[in-house]
Amino acid sequence: MPLAVVTGARSDRGTVRPYNEDSGYAGRRLALVADGVGGSAAGDVASSIVIEELLPLDDRDDEQHPDEDPAAALEAAIARAQAALLDHAADHPETSGMGTTLTALMATDDDVVLAHIGDSRAYRRPLGGVLEQVTRDDTYVQQLVDEGHLSAEQAEGHPMGHVITACLGTAGSWSTPALSRHPADVGDRWLLCSDGLSGVLSVETMQHVMEEEPSSWPCALRLVELALRAGATDNVTCVVVAVVQDDQVLPFPPRLVGAAAAEADADGYGLHL
Repeated sequence: MPLAVVTGARSDRGTVRPYNEDSGYAGRRLALVADGVGGSAAGDVASSIVIEELLPLDDRDDEQHPDEDPAAALEAAIARAQAALLDHAADHPETSGMGTTLTALMATDDDVVLAHIGDSRAYRRPLGGVLEQVTRDDTYVQQLVDEGHLSAEQAEGHPMGHVITACLGTAGSWSTPALSRHPADVGDRWLLCSDGLSGVLSVETMQHVMEEEPSSWPCALRLVELALRAGATDNVTCVVVAVVQDDQVLPFPPRLVGAAAAEADADGYGLHL
């Protein structure tokens, strides 16, 4: 039987920032987190544009596109998003230098396609298993770890930990996101989040919350609440994804959160589409 996903999202500007540059989306088969690059012009605009460009993938039907590889469809949509960022910067010079991370999950009938660039993360917890980070951070500190100059322990809390080496937009040279495919089994849980969450909550805490909160939206609410209690100074966004059998899904409206929903969403709980 085909698989499906149930998603939930939450975003908050954090305890210090005056506005939210993060954007998130929890859809019927698509989950997205984009973190506008801090310090760059119009990070909120960049994250919103990328989310908007990828939304049509949520209506994609595998049966209607039997000859199209889902990973290729996701990759093409990201390329269109990058082009849209360049076009916007050309038309609005004041936004030149904007950029955003992106972590995107697209569920097919039998697996999961993941795209990633920047330092927003994707974690996976198999049914009864341990929550593990699936993505690799595109950061200067992670590069030092990979090269053997720092240990993973030394990287924790490093003062240059938020310096990213790749993103979408005009903040740097165009980089191709990493794409991967993963098996999907009923009971799998996924967590996509900006570094505002992963920077203040341990993996153990995130796993505990996911074990205690089986429903995706309450789980997302709880994770962001704990990040704020921990004093998160950055914007905080997460999307929780549960893999279920297709016949177990009740209709639910997709949800935009953060900057992508800012015009109609003042409290961070999301805009239903």
